[in-house]
Amino acid sequence: MARAKLPPEILAHLEWLGFVQPTGLVVSAPALVKANAILDRRDVQGQMLLKECVAERTGVAAEEPESYNVPDFETFARRVLGWGFSPKYYAGTTESPMPSELEIALPEYGDTLRADYAVREPDRKEGGSSWQLLVRVLEPDQDIDRVTRGSGRLETSEHGRMERLLRQTGVLAGLISNGERIRLISAPRGESSGWLDFKVPYMLTTAGRPICAAMRLLLSENRVLGVSRQERLTALLEDSRKYQNEVSERLAEQVLHALYELLRGFQAADDARRGELLREQLRERPDEVYHALLTVLLRLVFILYAEERDMLPEDETFVRHYSIASLHERLRGDAALYPDTMDQRFGAWAQLLALYRMVHDGASAEGMHLPERHGVLFDPDRFPFLEGRTSVGARQVHERIDPPLISDGTVFRVLEKLLVLDGERISYRALDVEQIGSVYETMMGFRLETAHGRSLAIRPAKRLGAPVTIDLEELLTVASDKREKWFVERTDRKPAAGVKQAMKAATALEELHAALDPLVDRDATPDIVPPGSMVLQPSEERRRSGSHYTPRQLTGPIVRTTLEPVLARLRGQNGEPPRPQQILDLKVCDPAMGSGAFLVESCRQLADALLESWEYHDLKPELPPDEDEVIFARRLVAQCC
Repeated sequence: MARAKLPPEILAHLEWLGFVQPTGLVVSAPALVKANAILDRRDVQGQMLLKECVAERTGVAAEEPESYNVPDFETFARRVLGWGFSPKYYAGTTESPMPSELEIALPEYGDTLRADYAVREPDRKEGGSSWQLLVRVLEPDQDIDRVTRGSGRLETSEHGRMERLLRQTGVLAGLISNGERIRLISAPRGESSGWLDFKVPYMLTTAGRPICAAMRLLLSENRVLGVSRQERLTALLEDSRKYQNEVSERLAEQVLHALYELLRGFQAADDARRGELLREQLRERPDEVYHALLTVLLRLVFILYAEERDMLPEDETFVRHYSIASLHERLRGDAALYPDTMDQRFGAWAQLLALYRMVHDGASAEGMHLPERHGVLFDPDRFPFLEGRTSVGARQVHERIDPPLISDGTVFRVLEKLLVLDGERISYRALDVEQIGSVYETMMGFRLETAHGRSLAIRPAKRLGAPVTIDLEELLTVASDKREKWFVERTDRKPAAGVKQAMKAATALEELHAALDPLVDRDATPDIVPPGSMVLQPSEERRRSGSHYTPRQLTGPIVRTTLEPVLARLRGQNGEPPRPQQILDLKVCDPAMGSGAFLVESCRQLADALLESWEYHDLKPELPPDEDEVIFARRLVAQCC
C-alpha cells in the first residue's frame, strides 16, 4: 500500500534499483528526482547504441544471455554515454594523460594504484575534489572481485583497489568495466562504501531497458558535465547519503512497530501454554520480558548488519539454511502462497534460536566456520524463556528444548519491519554506527504491564513519541465531564473537539471505542487488548522527551567547537599539528550518551587530526592489507581515546 502512494518518478527508480540490487548505498530515488533525473523507461535509442558496441564472447553460445560484452570502453563511453573526451574535462587520453595527483604509491607493496580515465569537476566547490569520477578498465571478463595475490601487488581485488584509490584521492565515485558489467562505486572518505552493477547482457533485453536508461541517466556526459553542480553525479551521491537520515528515523519507527509485533507473538505463545511460558517473569520481573524482546530485535539488527558486511560465513549451507536474509525470502514466498495460514505454522523461530546459538557458541562444519563470540547479547542463559526453558540448567546441547510457539507470521512481519521501507529493501551496509544506535534508542524507555481491563493504544502527540495504552473500562467509569482531563493526564495529548464530544457522550465501551478510533495506534494495538494481556507503556521520562536521531549536521559543529581549543593547545610553537601520541592520549567522555552520536563524531574528528599529524610528521604507520587509512585511524582513536 505504501508504494502506491509514492510519485511515479520515484517508483520508476525504485524499480530499476530493485533489479540491480545495490550493495550498500549508491543513489537513492528521492535524490535522483530532486536532481531532475527522471527515468525514461522507453529509452530504445540507448539500447540500440549499446548493441552497436557489444561483441560476441568466444566460447559462449550465442543464444546464452551472457554471450555479449563491451570489448572497448572508450567506444562505449563515446557512443552510449556521449563522452567527448575533451582534454579540458577528461584525463587518460593521448592529449590529456592521467595526472600524478590521481596515483597512490604503495612502496611497502611495490605497487601503485591508478585509474585509466578520469572526469574533471568543471566548477568544484570549496574544499572539494577537482575530479568527480575515476575509471578503471579491466581485461574482458576479468573478475572484479577476485583477490589478486603475489607478484608484488597489494593483495586485494580490483574493487578493493578502486575503493582505496577513491578514498585516498578524495574522489567520490569510481567506475570499473570488465566488458560484461559496468560497476559504479561510491566510496566517500571515512564512510561506508556502496556499489551497483550494470550488467551488459541484461541491459540488451527488453526487461533490462530501464536499467540501460538508468545507466545513461547517471553516467552520461550531460550528467557529469552539462547540468548544474547541484544536479551532477557527485551531488547525487552526496544527497543520497543525506537521505539516510530520513531512512534512519523511519527505520527506527518501524523497529518500534516490530517490538509490538513481537510482544503480540509472545502473548499468543504464552496463551498456547496456558500462561506457563511467562508466568514467573510476569509475576516477579515483568520488565525482563520487555528486555528480552528488545534483545531479540537487537540480535536481528546485529546479524543483518553483519550479513551485509560479509562478517558471517558465506558457505552455501549457512547462507541457505541459517542466514536471516534467506529466512526472510522463504517467509516472503510462503506469505505470497499461503497468506491465511502464516500464523498457524511454526519453524522460523526455532531457526532464529539455532542461529543465535551459533553466533554465541560458534560452529564448524566442513568449509563453514563461525568463531564463538560469547558476550551478553546472544547469551542463551540470559533469557532462557526465549527458548522455552524455565531455567538455565537445560542449556546442555544433549537436552531437548521446547521452543515457544512464535508463529511464522510473527517472524515474517518483524523481518518485514526491519528489512523493507516503502517496498524497498533497506541496506544495513549503508547505515552509520550512530544510525544503528538511533534504532536502539527508539526502543528504550518502556515498562511492561498487564492490562486490567479492555485497552487500546493512543498515538503520541509528538512525531517520535511512543503510544500510551489506556484502559477503556476505567475511562468509562469516569464522569463524563472529567474524561478529557483523565485522557490528557495519561496520554499527554489533547483530543480534537469531535473526539472530545464523542468521548464525553459515550455510555458503552463500544461507543467509547468508536469515539477514540481516530487516535488509535494500530501498530501497537490492532484491536482491543483483552484483560490480562501484556502491554508496553512509555516511562515518564520517555513520554516527556521522546526519542530523536541526532544527525551529523548537528554533532559535527558542536564537536568541532569543543575539540578545536583542545587541539590548539597541543600544537607546537610554530603551529605545527600535535604529535600522534598527544592525540591518542586524549580522553573523551559523554556522560549523557544516548545512541553515541557525539562520541562517534568525536572519533571521526580526532582521527582526521591524527591523519594530519601522521602526514606532517612523516610518521604514517604501515596499514594492514586492504585497510583504509581513515578506518585505521578511527580504530586507534576508539581504542585509545
